Amino acid sequence: MTPPHCADRANGKWKRAMKFRRAAAVFGWLLLALIAYSTLSPIGMRPHIGTLVHVERFGAYGLMGLLLATAYPQRVRLVLGMVLGAAVGFELLQVLLADRHARVEDLAVKVAGAACGVGAALSAGRHWHRFPWLARINQNSNHRG
Repeated sequence: MTPPHCADRANGKWKRAMKFRRAAAVFGWLLLALIAYSTLSPIGMRPHIGTLVHVERFGAYGLMGLLLATAYPQRVRLVLGMVLGAAVGFELLQVLLADRHARVEDLAVKVAGAACGVGAALSAGRHWHRFPWLARINQNSNHRG
């Protein structure tokens, strides 16, 4: 028979992991909305971080892929398809806008960022045991690693 404090500790780890995943999901979906606004809004209303636009695009799609793949670890292929589909879809929607332009170069940067973000989440989920601080966060990821 297990002591009652062991069950409480396991339940606490599970709750922390669920809170982390829920937060990752919320921030991932919010980032998708921000990317949609940035991509489809008029060029003057587009938010800027700096002068390196490709770094912004790569980072935004990479972070979105990382957050959503962390939030849904059992659906990594679906997340990858959704993030890549969003990149392609937003780039194609720019063709319909008068003041925006769709370029293959921009799409390649977005797709690379999305793939790297999802790959980073997948790698972190599989190798969490090598990082003690990550083990506390991703304790209940149910990844086969």
